[in-house]
Amino acid sequence: MQGCDNFCAYCIVPFVRGRQKSRNLPAVVAEVRALAARGVREVTLLGQNVNSYGLDAAGDGTNFAALLDAVAAVPGIARIRFTTSHPKDLNDDVIARFADLPQLCPALHLPVQSGSDAVLARMGRGYDTAAYLRLVEKLRRGRPDVSLTTDLIVGFPGETDADFRLTLDLVRDVGFDSGFSFMYCDRPGTASERLEPKVAQEVKSARLAALQTLLDARLTAALAAQVGKVTEVLVEGKSRRDGPDGPSWQGRDPGGRIVNMALPGTADATGSLVRARIRQAKKHSLIGEAEADHD
Repeated sequence: MQGCDNFCAYCIVPFVRGRQKSRNLPAVVAEVRALAARGVREVTLLGQNVNSYGLDAAGDGTNFAALLDAVAAVPGIARIRFTTSHPKDLNDDVIARFADLPQLCPALHLPVQSGSDAVLARMGRGYDTAAYLRLVEKLRRGRPDVSLTTDLIVGFPGETDADFRLTLDLVRDVGFDSGFSFMYCDRPGTASERLEPKVAQEVKSARLAALQTLLDARLTAALAAQVGKVTEVLVEGKSRRDGPDGPSWQGRDPGGRIVNMALPGTADATGSLVRARIRQAKKHSLIGEAEADHD
């Protein structure tokens, strides 16, 4: 799907990419089947707001949960991811698929943008922090190992010091694995361009630095928590650096974390699913050790 119908106050997407337009389910499934026939093992369903898939005029009425079911039924597809999700449209049927579909990776990027209800209202996001936290609770109830990441904007017009502290509090309360953070800037033609008061540049810079420090600490903690665990890594290709046991390979665990490991005697591990024990956490990645034969 492409485009978006949400018109968040700061976002230019509906103006430059148009309104939401979904491909029909048979077309998506046919493409996935073709990819699987070529050896593809993981697919990502991509849209500006995948949770509203199929419900626009171009769609065929199929909802996103049904699309996940159809893609998971394609032989050869071992993993499914999707992005991006709008919290106001993440429903219980999609949340249930994290527990019901083994192919659906326990990883979700769920942009919250702010921890302040007042800022969320001015952004036109259509949810408050209580609703967002209920989604988090449901996701973790159904899939306790789900890795949650997010987007955050600092310095939105009218954001106060108290609003910003609420954002920091929300990051701590949710315990995101990581997040992308941005400093607000006006986009010509958007509603927020006309909103006042603007936040001073030096204040926005200080808030962004503080938020990124917190997000870096969350990433460090999330990676450290993986040490000692056994996971399954889908190898994507050679790592940029070799280990002490020879050529190193890089892949991702189900949560989307990068894992580097040596696979002695393997000429080309690309596309393999490798069971590995995590031995070390680095700044942005993990070091693993293969536990058994891979496929």
